[in-house]
Amino acid sequence: MSKLFMFEKPLGMRDTLPFLYEIKKSVRQAMTSEIEKWGYEFIETPTLEYYETVGSASAIADHQLFKLLDQQGHTLVLRPDMTAPIARLAASRLYQQGNPLRLAYNASVFRAQQREGGRPAEFEQMGVECIGDGTVAADAEVISLMIATLQQAGLQHFTVAVGHIGYVNALFLEILGNEERANVLRRFLYEKNYVGYREHVKSLPLSSIDQQRLLHLLDLRGDETAIHEARELVHTEEGVNAIEELHELWNALQLYEVADFVKMDMTLVSHMSYYTGILFEVYAENIGFPLGNGGRYDELLEKFARKAPATGFGIRLDRLIEALGEMETEAKIECIIFSQERFGEAIQLANEKRREGKRVVLQHISGIQDIDAYSKRYQHITYLLGHTGKGE
Repeated sequence: MSKLFMFEKPLGMRDTLPFLYEIKKSVRQAMTSEIEKWGYEFIETPTLEYYETVGSASAIADHQLFKLLDQQGHTLVLRPDMTAPIARLAASRLYQQGNPLRLAYNASVFRAQQREGGRPAEFEQMGVECIGDGTVAADAEVISLMIATLQQAGLQHFTVAVGHIGYVNALFLEILGNEERANVLRRFLYEKNYVGYREHVKSLPLSSIDQQRLLHLLDLRGDETAIHEARELVHTEEGVNAIEELHELWNALQLYEVADFVKMDMTLVSHMSYYTGILFEVYAENIGFPLGNGGRYDELLEKFARKAPATGFGIRLDRLIEALGEMETEAKIECIIFSQERFGEAIQLANEKRREGKRVVLQHISGIQDIDAYSKRYQHITYLLGHTGKGE
C-alpha cells in the first residue's frame, strides 16, 4: 500500500476514539432505556440489502447509495436508512392481522459523499417505527417519545418543528395547478431559501390574491395560532383534512405535556419522498442541521406488498452529541500493576473487583515503558509488586 494512503480513510468515514465512544455509549444507553419504557422492541436488519427492494424503496438519492455486486451478480447496497429495511421486515414477517407494531433500532447507515466537507458517509441513528396505526394518536406518541428520549439523553433546549406535507401539497396544487410548478416552490422551502421563494412567487402569472396566499405561507410558524391562520389559505378537502389532523395533534401533544417543545411550521417539507402526512424535525441550539426527523409514511409498506400506515422518527447520534456539548469523558477504569511473583494474587483481586461491577485492567510491570505516564490513564492504581509489595 502506498504510504500516501497509509493513514487515510475512505471519503466521509470516521474513527471513534475511546473518549467519544464512552460518550456515545452513555447517550445510547439512556435513549435505549427510554424507548423500551414505551414498549418498543429493538430489532436489527442486515447491513447489506438488495438494491431492487430496499435500495429503490429508500428515499435517499441514487447517487448517495453505496453499491456492490454479490457472487450471483445481484446489486446490493449498504443500507442508506433504516425505515425501508424495517418496512421490508415488517411486511414479510411481523405485521399480522393489522395489529400495530412498535419497533426500535440503533444502527449505522451509509450515504456516499462526493467531496470532503465534514459530512459523514457513515453515521449512527436511533429511532422507532410505529407500524399499523393510522391515528393521529400514533403521531403524537412518536413525537412525544422523541422528546422524552432527547431529554433522557441530557438535551434540554431544543425545538420540534411540525408540519403536514399534505397541507403544502394541497395549497400549491390548488393555486399552481400542477406538480411541476409545485416542485419548484417545494425546493425553495426544503433549502429554506425564503428569499428565493418570495422572488419566484412574485414572478408567477398569478392574481395578487393567490400571490399573497403563497407568501403568507412563510408566516405560518409558531403555536396553535399558525394552524388557525393556515386554515384560511386552503379550500380543498385534502388541505382541510391536513388542518384537522394538525389540530388533533396539537391537542394530543398538550395532553402529553410536551407542546412547549413544539413549533408549528406549515412550510416544512422533506427530501424524504415517502412522507404522506404529519412530519417533523428537531433542532437544538448552535446546530445548523436537524439532529432528528420523522413523520408519517403510509405508502411505503405497499412497496413490499403489505399496505399499512406507519410513522416514526430517527435521531442522529453524532449531531445529538454535538448539541449536548462537553460531557464527562473520563472512563472509570482501575488498574492493577503486578510483578510475576504476585500474578495469582493480582488475578484474584481483579476478578473480585470485576464481580463488583468495576472495570479493571490487569497489567504486568515488565510490559510498561513509562510507569508514571501509564498510571495517568486510570482512575485508581493498585500495585502488587515483589514478595511483600504495596497497595495504593
